[in-house]
Amino acid sequence: MNVIDALKQRKSVRSFLPKEVDSEKIKFILEAAKHAPSGANMQAFDVCVVSGDKKIEIENRMLEAFDSDIVEKMDYQYYPKVWKDPYKSRRIKTGQELYKTIGIKRGEKEKRLAQWRENFKAFGAPTVLYFFIDSSLDTGSYMDYGMFLQSVMLAATELEIATCPMVALAEFPSIVKEHLGVDDEKVLLCGIALGYEDTDASINSYKTDRIELEEFTQFFE
Repeated sequence: MNVIDALKQRKSVRSFLPKEVDSEKIKFILEAAKHAPSGANMQAFDVCVVSGDKKIEIENRMLEAFDSDIVEKMDYQYYPKVWKDPYKSRRIKTGQELYKTIGIKRGEKEKRLAQWRENFKAFGAPTVLYFFIDSSLDTGSYMDYGMFLQSVMLAATELEIATCPMVALAEFPSIVKEHLGVDDEKVLLCGIALGYEDTDASINSYKTDRIELEEFTQFFE
């Protein structure tokens, strides 16, 4: 598979088969992704590969917190505090189309809550990659990290392994750090669910659209 095909085929999968991902394939993915560029070659990447009993332990703790309406402050601000267009409209459209795909109607709050709860199970993926960055680093390193995360997902696509990048898995940083023995000086950025797509799941038929080139690009000569 070439890079262009991988870019176009990659999507966020929200229902996984219970089939385990071979550890050698995970190592292959991370070995490839480590070639992503970073300023001054700092390579500020810190990854925890979590599966088996440890994944279930973390998952159960997060679900317990979520069900108890516990809200924990994330290690950093991901979304804007005030939404404006066109970003607000795109966000709303994405949510509406996702729920429409799985037959959840507007106003069905319990069903929407149940679907959101699936985030903390990593949608059934057998493996979760948790990504951390040193809190001493600044905005440039976060940009570097984005390139690393994309590289992880493209390498997985090459191996026909599905992914879903998830900021929801960073909503309870204290739980994740406690179970993984990660220092509080580390910032929990996100998780990536990793596994094999359940192609029979209706939710996986949904793929977000993309704006036209002319909407985000200007050419100067």
